[in-house]
Amino acid sequence: MTGEDDALARAEEAELARRVAAGTGRSSPANGTAGRDDPWGDSVVSPLADSDERFIEGALRPKRLDDFVGQARVREQLTLLLRSALRRGRPPDHVLLSGPPGLGKTTIAMIIAAELGSPLRITSGPAIERSGDLAAVLSTLQEGEVVFIDEIHRLARPAEEMLYLAMEDFRVDIVVGKGPGATAIPLDIAPFTLVGATTRAGLLPAPLRDRFGFTAHLDFYQPEELGVIVRRSAGLLGVRIEDGGIEELALRSRGTPRIANRLLRRVRDYAEVRADGRVTRELTRTALELYEVDELGLDRLDRGVLDALIRRFGGGPVGLSTLAVAVGEESETVEVVAEPFLVRHGLLLRTPRGRVATRAGWEHLGLVPPPSADTPTLFD
Repeated sequence: MTGEDDALARAEEAELARRVAAGTGRSSPANGTAGRDDPWGDSVVSPLADSDERFIEGALRPKRLDDFVGQARVREQLTLLLRSALRRGRPPDHVLLSGPPGLGKTTIAMIIAAELGSPLRITSGPAIERSGDLAAVLSTLQEGEVVFIDEIHRLARPAEEMLYLAMEDFRVDIVVGKGPGATAIPLDIAPFTLVGATTRAGLLPAPLRDRFGFTAHLDFYQPEELGVIVRRSAGLLGVRIEDGGIEELALRSRGTPRIANRLLRRVRDYAEVRADGRVTRELTRTALELYEVDELGLDRLDRGVLDALIRRFGGGPVGLSTLAVAVGEESETVEVVAEPFLVRHGLLLRTPRGRVATRAGWEHLGLVPPPSADTPTLFD
């Protein structure tokens, strides 16, 4: 067994232990805050990853840009950026990656460090609470090292202001003392490359955003690209899967590689327990019906919102809070978890008067849409 195989096996054992603990009512640390901080909860189509799942993702991640699937334009731009930096013998410009969770921002940060042959420091915005926390990281960097800050829009303001100077002049000012007697001691740091990742680029202050020399936005993946990812992951996991199973998983993964890999593991579990271990199209459909993921990738909450909007309120318009009460969820959960995917697939519209079901939404539930569906009014 190779080192990667061993790491993958340990990660899957950890995930299985967490799921068993959850099934017996005992919570693991990874799940302990899910209900408070994560509106997705334990949804199988959540684009977020818990701590155990990140171990498996690490084993499945591509290590080089040539192996990275999808995001063709971003991949080509990064190739030019990194190769030109290597030819000059200097660190490349700072890189900002934005986009929804689960699309590969962390993977790209790791690939950047691997392509440059440099060490990688990983931290996150919420973990840097004070400017001293950031100074401790930056002051110990080696020349050319890559620093990855996930959720960079959540940096504390003092740390953010220190980062301005560090990104531009490779220097930080250490403040000694308090009050009128406080003294700022300049400390030079080694040239480095910062890779920032954010799911909410609009929350980044303009001075911070402008200091990134390269900015890229990651888009959702096409089913064909997800099919390539599923095939590669199945090979690494030792899953026997047919082309029909790959196509079915790709269509139901909501354009997100993280969800595709998670559904692959759930379908593999079903195939090993209820069948001979081979994943076919029919088995994939049966397994995902059990996990309440339909042919578009909608889960229980998505269908519940769409069903309530159409069957109880005649397709709308209806307010967010009323719709949330109808499905027994918090307004934030409906707005953050269910609505973006329904809107992106053209099943629901957000209008000034409230939420409205589209013709596609009616048809997805097997119902005949009224003549007024998709007909905008003066107030829409």
